[in-house]
Parts: sequence; structure tokens; C-alpha cells
Amino acid sequence: MKKIILVLLLIILFYPQYANAGIFSREKGDVNVQEQPTACFPSKYDDIYLEQLRKEYKKVSSDNVILVALDMMKNTGADFSRRAILGYNLTEKPVKIQFKDLGSIKEEYANFDALGWKKKQQLYIFINQRHMDAPPAAIAALLAHEALHQDEYNSLAEETYAWTMEAAVWTEMLEIYPESNDKPHPLLQRENTLKQLLEKGGYTNKYIKKVVFTNKGYQNLPQTSPGFEKL
Repeated sequence: MKKIILVLLLIILFYPQYANAGIFSREKGDVNVQEQPTACFPSKYDDIYLEQLRKEYKKVSSDNVILVALDMMKNTGADFSRRAILGYNLTEKPVKIQFKDLGSIKEEYANFDALGWKKKQQLYIFINQRHMDAPPAAIAALLAHEALHQDEYNSLAEETYAWTMEAAVWTEMLEIYPESNDKPHPLLQRENTLKQLLEKGGYTNKYIKKVVFTNKGYQNLPQTSPGFEKL
């Protein structure tokens, strides 16, 4: 656990001002939001608690699973990303989070798990609608990653930091909410793979970096982007 926290602290301490830089920045019209299926949350998330979360995150999302995920991020290594989502980012505005059929934006995005988007000065995180019933702890790990992408610049170094952050947060989430890994889900395949890479690398980015640098989707990315130095 100490090693996980150290990884997160290194990311935050050395890249505080740009722990928000983005993958995609395009100007598009507003998107459709779909109804979220009922999810299974820890017992403390009753109707009264959820109502409080709706008030706290009303500028971010109205989807229960996203609200619960954001709440789970409090007082963890993901709290830095949660604060960025609330508005402590380059735009100084809350990030809007929605589930979306990503293929309706562009066909090649159909199988993406999530997508960062920017319309003028408004940032969005679109999560693939197939994850609407994912465990909120897994959504929390995904958001910890996406909250690092908040402008039109991206790089191999930035992706490496974001994937490492996600792996560390998922590892921490499982210590707090181990039941999140009980039932199979497509998003859990992603999170558990990242967790294994983090562990294999001795809680460093060693193997995650290799995966990022050999990812065909990242082949045209530069080595660095603002705030993320060459690894």
C-alpha cells in the first residue's frame, strides 16, 4: 500500500499544474445521455446519501454510479483527480461526465472505454455506455486516469502517467472495496490487467510504459506534452 501511495504522490508532486492534459479536443455538438441501469452499491449509499451526492456533484453528473465513484475517490490517491473533475483544472470549471455510445462520435471510438472531450472551454469525460453497470470502484479508477487529460495535447509520457495512476487507484480501491472484483465485467478485465502490470513492475511504471509505447493507437504521439517530461 505504501508503494502505491508513493507512485501517486510522485505523479502529483512532480506534475501538479498539468496533472490535467487531454487526449482529444474537438468541437462537437452536445451528446445524448442514456438512462443508467440499476447498479449494486455498498450499503451506505442509500437514497438519502445519494441525494446528498446529487447536490455535491450536480455540475458534474446525475448518474448514480458516477456519483458513487466520485465519492469513493475521496481520501484516496484518486482525490487529486476528483478535485480536478470538480474544477481544479486548467479550465477552472467542473468536468461534465456522461455515459455515451462513443461510436456515434466517430466509428473508431466505438470500443474505447472512455474519451476526453473539449468544447470551447468545457471539458467532458464520456464513458462507454457498456460500462453503465460496472462496479463504481472501477469507474473511479477510470476517472482517475481521464481526469489527467484536460487539453488538446497528449504524449507517451502523459499516457504512461495516466495508466499508472489508474492502476494504482484500482489497486487501492480493491483494498477498500474487495467485493468490486467479485463478478466479471469488461471494465474489470482492463483494470485487473493494469493492476498486474503495476505489480509485475514492482509498483513502478516499468511494464505499463512498455504497453503504452507499443500501443498502435499511440504511435503518432510525441514523447512529451506540457507538464509531462520524457520518461
